[in-house]
Amino acid sequence: MANQDEIEAALNVLEQEGTSRKCITVLHCNTEYPTPMIDVNLRAMLSIRDTFGVKVGYSDHTMGIEVAIAAVALGATVIEKHFTLDRNLSGPDHHASLEPEELKEMVVAIRNIEKAMGDGIKRPSSSETKNIPISRKSLVAAQAIREGEVFCKTNLAVKRPGTGLSPMRWDEVLGCKAPRDFEIDELIEL
Repeated sequence: MANQDEIEAALNVLEQEGTSRKCITVLHCNTEYPTPMIDVNLRAMLSIRDTFGVKVGYSDHTMGIEVAIAAVALGATVIEKHFTLDRNLSGPDHHASLEPEELKEMVVAIRNIEKAMGDGIKRPSSSETKNIPISRKSLVAAQAIREGEVFCKTNLAVKRPGTGLSPMRWDEVLGCKAPRDFEIDELIEL
């Protein structure tokens, strides 16, 4: 139920008492039980992080587990979620709480998302490296090419496997003389 000014005031109190901002995690939350999806506003969690320079989390009062999982994908480092042994128990929280099996599913899903987030560096993953020779393509002879013949658009093609010269080198290869004879579909060499 807070706005940005109230969050700033709370952070100031914590800092005045000696707590460093790097030690603070602010949880975004909607206090309606259960929270309607339209009122979740997960992007507010990102605004809190970016505005105040704090770690963020999410206190989830929605039905189900998907919002908590999405919050982790957006950078939440803490998830607070009510759980109960039985949703039919009396009390205000039980109806909007997870039962044990759902809690387990949420934790497993969050752990999977944490793994799936990776380190952010774009490169072939260890599981796909074996696919590079199979999936990528190479420059090949589109027809028989004799030693000394000039590589051109009509005698070159791009085909699998990806164990030869990359098609990204097409412009470099055009105009070069064949260093030897090449049979049709043979990988081009310079």
